[in-house]
Amino acid sequence: GIHEVVPVLLELSYNSFIQLSYGSSAFYLLVMASLNSIQKSSHVGVINEGDYVMLKKGDVYKAVQVLKRRKIIFEKQWFYLDNAIGEHYGSKFEVASGGGLRSIKETTEDTSADVKAAGADNRNIVDDGKSQKLTRDDIEALKEKGLKGEEIIQQLIDNSTTFRDKTEFSQEKYIKKKKKKYETTVTLLRPTARLLALMYIDREPSKICHLRYDTLAQMLTLGNIHAGSKVIVMETCAGLVLGAVMERMGGFGSVIHVYSSGGPVRAATDSFGFPSSFYNGLYGLPVCKIKPLLSGTFFAKSSINSEPEAVALVAEENDSAVDEKNHCEQEEEGQLNIASTTDDSHTAGEEEERMEVVSEDPEKQESKEKSRKKCDDNAQERRRRQEDKMQKQLEAANLLRDRNADGLIIACRFHPCQLLLSLVEFLAPSRPFVVYCLYKEPLLECYTMLREKGGVVSLRVSETWLRHYQVLPNRTHPKPIMSGGGGYLLTGTTVAMNSVKLAADASDSLKNEEPACKKQKTEDS
Repeated sequence: GIHEVVPVLLELSYNSFIQLSYGSSAFYLLVMASLNSIQKSSHVGVINEGDYVMLKKGDVYKAVQVLKRRKIIFEKQWFYLDNAIGEHYGSKFEVASGGGLRSIKETTEDTSADVKAAGADNRNIVDDGKSQKLTRDDIEALKEKGLKGEEIIQQLIDNSTTFRDKTEFSQEKYIKKKKKKYETTVTLLRPTARLLALMYIDREPSKICHLRYDTLAQMLTLGNIHAGSKVIVMETCAGLVLGAVMERMGGFGSVIHVYSSGGPVRAATDSFGFPSSFYNGLYGLPVCKIKPLLSGTFFAKSSINSEPEAVALVAEENDSAVDEKNHCEQEEEGQLNIASTTDDSHTAGEEEERMEVVSEDPEKQESKEKSRKKCDDNAQERRRRQEDKMQKQLEAANLLRDRNADGLIIACRFHPCQLLLSLVEFLAPSRPFVVYCLYKEPLLECYTMLREKGGVVSLRVSETWLRHYQVLPNRTHPKPIMSGGGGYLLTGTTVAMNSVKLAADASDSLKNEEPACKKQKTEDS
């Protein structure tokens, strides 16, 4: 790709670059334009404040936002990401005392290389818990002295009575285990669909419906997700599928996100850290609007002010804002009434004097005005968000009304049958659709109903399967622990129903019009 060629081309001089010939001047112009854009945007690949990053330690990941003086807790360690601002993605840091990060360079040195002696086998090693001379207090004292993780691991090796008797493979496994426990290094990576899927499947698999990253990759491939397409996404996976689709499209095209009535959940989508231009092509539509849209009763025009439903929603929002403002005023009046009723035992002169003091108190008047202004600002902000939401719904409805979407992806915890039958109507002919479910029975029901309804071909229900392999010298084998199941996928392709019916009717009419062939009668001589 161009991103692999650019670092090399940046080191070449202009004259040497002129000599590169690929048979077309268009390629030269394209690469030069890419070089100019990259040189102008020197912040590409650099961590900035407000960006999202993936913290990696061993096989554990966590998505966080880079903010100054924000305390991050990751794998029983706390630190700040202030020193990571300005560094490149993929940089490795060591957690220093006080929570600061210190950048370190990658080294290919292996601690096991210093080990010369190794046993033939482990048959004589007894795990009685007495092989390590250092106690927990001694290790904590080493940490307080400021020793690094590698130095602590070396101390553990030197004070182990059985380490020299272990085989070379066992020694490497021992060192790897201790590194995971005592090393304080953290790697900052750019968020991707694969890393986020790994993070969720390890931490909270129920939030993404137990969707593995290999299943997600198959969904993107079978759904033919590419830049410039119009894709419908219905998912309840915390926005992971939606973010993966947006990442694959690269900010080009349209994505219609169909969400449940509770509102869209896009926590994982925000963790991708997409630029604002990516969200220009994202539209949201609640699932309750699909049937009215199919029947033609949803948003007859494209103006918010002319739509009765939109006007009702905006009016409801305005009423809620007014109620909020009245609630604030009632609270202030209630406080004054409480202050006045508690003093009923006092004389009328003292009560009038107290009320005058309260009314003339400038601090209370100022706080009252601030609270009213805050209520007004909140009401205006809510009204603006509601109008933007309605505008996005209108635009999504206009996109779906043409019924020329290029793909459909469904991955939700609801029964997908009715959703699939409704949303497949918005696809253009010869377009793919993919449905994910953790169980196969709902997909088999969808398969049967689609076969009865017609309009689709190449229906297939498949199960995803994944196994990890350990690839090391003289010990390459499948890992004994693997995922039990990655869910099931229902895939298919839409076809034009009208042309098929016309062809079938035409063939039937021709068969009816042709007379039946009669056997010629012959006379016996």
